[in-house]
Amino acid sequence: MTDRRAALIVSSAASFMTPFMSSSVTIALPVIGGEFAMDAVALSWVATSYLLAAAAFLLPFGRLADIHGRKRIFTLGLLVHSAASVLVAISPSGVFLIAARAVQGIGGAMIFGTGVAMLVSVYPPSERGRVLGINVAAVYLGLSLGPFAGGLLTQYLGWRSIFLVVAVLGACCLLLVWRYLHAEWAESRGERFALLGTVLYSLSLTALMLGFSSLPGWSGVVLAGAGLSGLALFFWRESLTAHPILNTSLFRGNPVFAFANLAALINYAANFAVTFLLSLYLQYISGLDPRNAGLVLVAQPLMMAVLSPLAGRLSDRVAPRIVASIGMGIGVAGLALCAGIGVGTPVVMVVLILALLGVGFALFSSPNTNAVMGSVERKHYSVAAATLGTMRLTGQMLSMGVVILVFASHIGKVRITPAMYPQFLSGMRVAFLIFTGLSVLAVFASLARGRTRSDA
Repeated sequence: MTDRRAALIVSSAASFMTPFMSSSVTIALPVIGGEFAMDAVALSWVATSYLLAAAAFLLPFGRLADIHGRKRIFTLGLLVHSAASVLVAISPSGVFLIAARAVQGIGGAMIFGTGVAMLVSVYPPSERGRVLGINVAAVYLGLSLGPFAGGLLTQYLGWRSIFLVVAVLGACCLLLVWRYLHAEWAESRGERFALLGTVLYSLSLTALMLGFSSLPGWSGVVLAGAGLSGLALFFWRESLTAHPILNTSLFRGNPVFAFANLAALINYAANFAVTFLLSLYLQYISGLDPRNAGLVLVAQPLMMAVLSPLAGRLSDRVAPRIVASIGMGIGVAGLALCAGIGVGTPVVMVVLILALLGVGFALFSSPNTNAVMGSVERKHYSVAAATLGTMRLTGQMLSMGVVILVFASHIGKVRITPAMYPQFLSGMRVAFLIFTGLSVLAVFASLARGRTRSDA
């Protein structure tokens, strides 16, 4: 097997595993909350702790991959992620579970940036859209199977079985790496690693998210303010560092890279929490069991999995910004419809709305990734992939941050019981209205990126 084929198989297998886990866990959240008596805010941290850790460490590990080898960091990530999955499965308490999920996120950070970087390292630009489309399709296949499989596992074997399955998937990916992937890529070997910048970046993101969960109290204001100030200091410091973990020069004078990353950040901030909110809605308000709720939620990622390879090929022929912007416009319509979901909304309508969101997201993701990776030189592939991955994870984290903030203001730190359903629905509607507004901004960011070299 050639290194090209091996890199595609290994990267796609890992790209399937992590979203499979995330979407499976979303279905299990009401059951997890019931077992550990977790309130609404704590329950949202089951998802957020993973995203926060992944976002905090993705850029540093992307930089380490460029210095020490992408395959090496990728392999270590699979080991950490699989081991942490076992820890989650044996969690004795909600606090332990959230902590183990954070360790999982660190392993995920090693996987996310390096997998795509390995792909673009071995495939020429003329085939990049096709292989990225396949990789994104693997992501959406994981998202598609996750709700259904997660629902079945939760209902018949318990929520802990989800993480045992993920551990087995991680072990299979490791075998694929050791058996078939022989090449290594480290174009920045010998350069220094910015440890101080890494610490500043990680602490700032953590403070920002902890602040979100504590708002509107003073501790929340202080923590959020400290996080934002720390991030501003980090970006300023990175612009002056000889070997930064975030190459800010990639943003300066490169509008395609800058605006495509901005569009990804806003897009994920607007869309990620949709599944989280609708999973709770379907099980709490519509009264569906985990299995049937999972079947409903399959509609969105299934459309993504089917259409992503086509969108990737299309972006090899049509300007990626056009395809991605059309996808974002469709997403605006879907999110606006989500804001109208209430007690009497038929489940069929929820399925149609999710399918519409899936079409929009598929048209956005592959072309946008193609635009980002096609706008930088080969030596920056890992950092570019890690930067895009950071935008994705930070957007997902901010999406959950909006939910945490809305839950804290509408529900408070109490469990979601039938008496709290009106407050839950009100908060869900507010969140979807915020997401619709963000999605409109993403359309303009996508259009503003300009033309890539391939467009010209």
